[in-house]
Order: sequence, then structure tokens, then C-alpha cells
Amino acid sequence: MNIHTAISKGAKILKNKSILTANLDSEILMAKVLNKDRKYVLLNSLKKISNNDLNNYEILISKRSLRKPVAQLINKKFFWKSEFYVNNYTLIPRPETELIIENVIELTNHKNKLHVLDIGIGSGCILLSILKEKKTFYGTGIDISKKCLNISKINALSLNVISRLKLFKSNVDKFSIGKYDLIVSNPPYINKKDLKYLDRDVANFEPRLALDGGLDGLSEIRKVIKKSSELIKINGKFILEIGFDQKSKVLNILKKEGFYINKIQKDLANNDRCIVCTKI
Repeated sequence: MNIHTAISKGAKILKNKSILTANLDSEILMAKVLNKDRKYVLLNSLKKISNNDLNNYEILISKRSLRKPVAQLINKKFFWKSEFYVNNYTLIPRPETELIIENVIELTNHKNKLHVLDIGIGSGCILLSILKEKKTFYGTGIDISKKCLNISKINALSLNVISRLKLFKSNVDKFSIGKYDLIVSNPPYINKKDLKYLDRDVANFEPRLALDGGLDGLSEIRKVIKKSSELIKINGKFILEIGFDQKSKVLNILKKEGFYINKIQKDLANNDRCIVCTKI
């Protein structure tokens, strides 16, 4: 069988499972099996595929048909300007989270040697992207999950920013090391009762710890804001990702904790997604 025929068969299986990205997913999974990029797969579609590779490809298609995310099947996800190692212990980086990086770059255009804290670092995609962009910045990442910290370390080594990074296993409530010029966070903000309504790709495969925001979706956000108000320097910037329907409640919490709201930014779907504020 050649590459093209195998991909066509794989795509048909995924289409029958109502996976909208069936063709793209099939090509990406073939590239994974052949240890090549997608461009190679498309340019060499008439090449024969070995039985071993075909078997491995069919296994991946089968897993994808059960809605396992492609990023977890190939163990990588592109975010901002870099590729990040991911697995089922971390949240898969989302395009909307890039709003945090955009705001950091805009706010720190002429700044040097800032100390940045990422609360709930996960794969490291936010903090490590910042450190990659800003060569004189120093980063601290905390996470309750040791497995997430290990993944952040892998990515920091890969991006060559490990020398400017400190990692701590800690619950946000208990962390009290340092004072920071800038704090960023994408905390869990899905209402507990809404978890069951998420896409199966997310609900069945991504870590609940990184999604569950408690009974009102705000329990983790409250903790992050309270701790940020203690750890941030006066006039320091705090950039927070929120759920699409949480703006007014989160603004009230921020104001009570001594933050001035600079900007609320919408994502590409026109949902309120990112709040930029200053400690006063």
C-alpha cells in the first residue's frame, strides 16, 4: 500500500466518526509514523509504506477515532513560535492563550531583567515563550503536579532557557517565594458541572486538574488573584486568562485585591479571554 491510499483509508475512518479535521489528522499521524514532516508525506504520497509502519499508523488512527487528541498522539503542539512536548498530564496549549504572550511583549518592550511568575505552568508554553522572546528575563513556574514540572523542564531544555528558570512544586495558596514584576496565569476555569459538556477530545483525555474551576468556575481564579496580589511588586503587571462568561465577576475580585484594570482582550471567537491589570 502507498502513503496516499493509507491516508485516504485513515481519513475515511475518522470522517465516519464525525472528526472535522479527518484529512489533516490523517496526514499528521502518517508523518509521525514515518518520522517525517507533513510536507514529505504530501510530496511522497505514492511511496510504498512498510507493513510495520502501516500497522503503527492504523493503531494511531484507531486511537484518534476514539477522540484522543492529535497533540497527545504525536506528543507535540506548536505554540507561539516553538514546538512543545506534551502528553496526557498537561493541558494542550491553545491559540487563545497566545494573547498572554502578545500582551507581555507589548508591555515590556523596553524592559530588562524582569522576574516573571507563571502560576500553574503546565507544559511551560506561556513562561518559556516569554523567556525565549525576552533574553534578559528570569522565570519562576509553580504547579501542583510534579509531572507537569518535569514536562516544563523538558521544554525549557529544548528551548535553551533552563538557565533562567526556577520550578517549584506547590499549591498556589502555599507559595511565598520572591516578589515579581510580572505574573501570568491560565488557571482552571471551567465550571465543574460543565465539564461533562466539553468536547470528548478534552473531557476524556485532558487532565481534569487543569480544567476544573470548582462549582462556580472561579475557585482557582480566586486563589490565583489573591496570591498574585501578595507576590507582585507595586505597579507590577498581572495577566490572566479567563472563561468566556467570567469577566464581570473576575473584575470584581481583581479590584478587591488592589488591581487596576488596564485592558480586557477578546479572542478570535470574540469572547472575553485575557485581562491585563496593574497592582496599585
